[in-house]
Amino acid sequence: MADYQKQPRRKYCQFCKEDAQYVDYKDTQLLRKYVTDRGKIKPRRVTGACTQHQRDIANAVKRARTMALMPYTVPSISGRGDRRKRD
Repeated sequence: MADYQKQPRRKYCQFCKEDAQYVDYKDTQLLRKYVTDRGKIKPRRVTGACTQHQRDIANAVKRARTMALMPYTVPSISGRGDRRKRD
């Protein structure tokens, strides 16, 4: 059998490709791409952003949270329900 190893694709920084000057904290639709569904900032290895732009993304997300444009956390809803029997 042949060994087929899938090589990961090289991720390129979206901001470098578009030659963006800065990351705008008011653009929450763009910033949501760099935040998980739980509200955490995604790491650089996942986003593919360069070092400087990842730092700018983190600062923009933190600033948007402070200005109440984005939530700090998302309330987690458990699918298990209440285990206690209530009458």
